[in-house]
Amino acid sequence: MEKKEKRRFGDRKDGKLLRKIDPMHFIMPIIYPNRCDNEAYISERIDLENINAYLTEKNAANPDFKYTIFHVILAAMVKTITLRPKMNRFIANKNMYQRNEISAAFTIKKVFEDESDEALAFIHTKPTDTIDTIHESIRQQVTACRSEKLDSSTESMDLFNRMPRFLSKAVTWFIVKLEKHGKCPQSLIETDPYYSSVVLSNVGSIKLKCGYHHLTNWGTTSVFCLIGEKKKTAHYDENGNVEMRETVDIGLTIDERIADGYYYAKTVRLIKYLLQEPKLLELPLSEPVEY
Repeated sequence: MEKKEKRRFGDRKDGKLLRKIDPMHFIMPIIYPNRCDNEAYISERIDLENINAYLTEKNAANPDFKYTIFHVILAAMVKTITLRPKMNRFIANKNMYQRNEISAAFTIKKVFEDESDEALAFIHTKPTDTIDTIHESIRQQVTACRSEKLDSSTESMDLFNRMPRFLSKAVTWFIVKLEKHGKCPQSLIETDPYYSSVVLSNVGSIKLKCGYHHLTNWGTTSVFCLIGEKKKTAHYDENGNVEMRETVDIGLTIDERIADGYYYAKTVRLIKYLLQEPKLLELPLSEPVEY
C-alpha cells in the first residue's frame, strides 16, 4: 500500500504547495493574482468519425445508460490531466499548488425547461480508472442529481438564500476570506465545480455553438472545457477532394500561470489524439500513450 505523503506547513487540504518552481512561475501569481486576468483560450475542431464508430460499438449491447460524446471527452480530459500533471495545478492566495486528486465537474439540468433547477455533479478519479468506470460514475451522478435530493453545495447555498439579505452577504464575505486560505467549509465546496481539476459544459446538448467560457477567481479550477453542438464540416483529403464530416468544436480556457505554451501545445495534441483513438480510453488513466 502506498504511503500517504505527510502534509507540510503551507500545504492545503486539497493541494501541495510547490516549493521548487522556476522564477517566472513563482513571480507570476504575485504580480498577476487573479485567475480571470490570466486566461488563455484554445479552440479545436474534432472529427467525430472515429468517436461515432466507437460509440456504436460500445452501445451495441443497448445499455440502460448509453455512452455519449460527452463521456468520451470527459474521459479524454481526465486521462490527459493524469498524464500531464502540470494541468492539475492551481493558484490560490498568490501561491501555486499541485492538486491532491484528479476530478471533473459539470452541471446537470434536471428537466429541459426554463424554470427547472440545475444540480452539481462531481467525479473523483483514480489512476486505475478507465472510460467504463468513469461512465458508471457519471451514471450514478446523473441519477442522484435528477432526484429531488439537493447536492451538498446547493443545499448549503440554499441556506444562505433563506437568511435575511444583510446576514447572507456578511456570511458570504467571511467565507470568501476563508476560501482565499483554503479554509472554506467542506460542505459548501464538496460538489462545487470550481474546486475540480476541470469543469466541463456540454452546451451542444442545448443546441448552442462552442465559444469562450471564463474561469473564476473563486475556487481552484485552472481548466474549463466547453463542448459545442455537432455539425457537418468540409474535410479535405491530401488530394484536395472534399467530403462533409460530422465534427464538434471544443473550447479550452486555461490559467496561463500554471505552465508554459509548449506544455499547453503538447497537452492539446494529446487530447486530440485520444479523441481520434478513443479505444485508448479503455486503458487505465495512468497508462502512458505514444502520440
